[in-house]
Amino acid sequence: MIKKDLGLLLLIVVVGIVVAIINPRFLLPINLANTANLIGLFGILSIGQAFVIITGGIELSVGSLVALLGVLFVDFIAVQDMSWMLALPLILVLGAVIGAVHGWLITRLNLQPFVVTLCGLLIYRGAARFYTADGTAGFAFGQNFPELEFLTAGRSYGVPNTFIALVIIAVVMWVVLHRSVFGRYLYAIGKNEEAARYSGIRTGRMVMTAYVICGLLTALSAIYFAMYTRSISPASHGQFYELYAIAAAVLGGFSLRGGEGSIVGVVLGTVLLQELQNLVNLLGIPSSLNFAVMGGVILIGVLIDQQWHAIRAKRRLVSAARQAETRLSNESSLPVVANQD
Repeated sequence: MIKKDLGLLLLIVVVGIVVAIINPRFLLPINLANTANLIGLFGILSIGQAFVIITGGIELSVGSLVALLGVLFVDFIAVQDMSWMLALPLILVLGAVIGAVHGWLITRLNLQPFVVTLCGLLIYRGAARFYTADGTAGFAFGQNFPELEFLTAGRSYGVPNTFIALVIIAVVMWVVLHRSVFGRYLYAIGKNEEAARYSGIRTGRMVMTAYVICGLLTALSAIYFAMYTRSISPASHGQFYELYAIAAAVLGGFSLRGGEGSIVGVVLGTVLLQELQNLVNLLGIPSSLNFAVMGGVILIGVLIDQQWHAIRAKRRLVSAARQAETRLSNESSLPVVANQD
């Protein structure tokens, strides 16, 4: 863990203690299980967003993509009678393809990530509403899928399977990002894409892969959300989920400039975010203020990131000045050899 992660963990513990003192219901097993379930749902989404942010990009369409892919998944298994074991990988592949298209538009056609994903936000939401004729997609009365429901909405030894899935994915993605050449390349691209390109890194391919990972994890999250809600209204399902993902990544130490962050951090950011949401609910604060909380969290995260960069830059300048002063002092103390000629 880096210092940022340790600080975030300490903040989570402090907030948890404060919430438990204010309202002891926070520590009830049912509340902890529900919170862990939400952490799993949004954590998977946030890890995908983090892979894009670390390259200096952003993915604004994940909420709309959750709605579209969720509608398709429910329709495939509930209306088209497709086996869920076929529908699930199909949705995952579709998510990866959409991520690849985003990456291609950004890397090959040199479009801005903000523009591409903002267009995606509008297109996918509109497509989902058109697909359902602006209706609701859901399961018929008595329609059950026991194995799928256990994997996506069930619990193992009291722990939600969504949270278990988040832990597994976080471990795999931690290895990918922090212990692989691919991960080092992503950090290099986020720090300075042009320098990374001149050093021989195929930046376009790396960035495209990051968007594919984001699309894949978004598709998986869409399946979990669909089975969690069991009813999808395309006009509102997944709305502003991109804010949750971005806020969790920023809280976890991912710089919107790119090149910084850790998987542990984004998981802790998701935990803190859901803890704050739980605090809002337990204190009886109107749910309409949830988005205000999200906006405040993102703003605070960006301010902390900016100040952290300023402090680090100042320290580097002071260190460089001291080194230069020491070098000049050493050079001036050297004996001067007279010219014998």
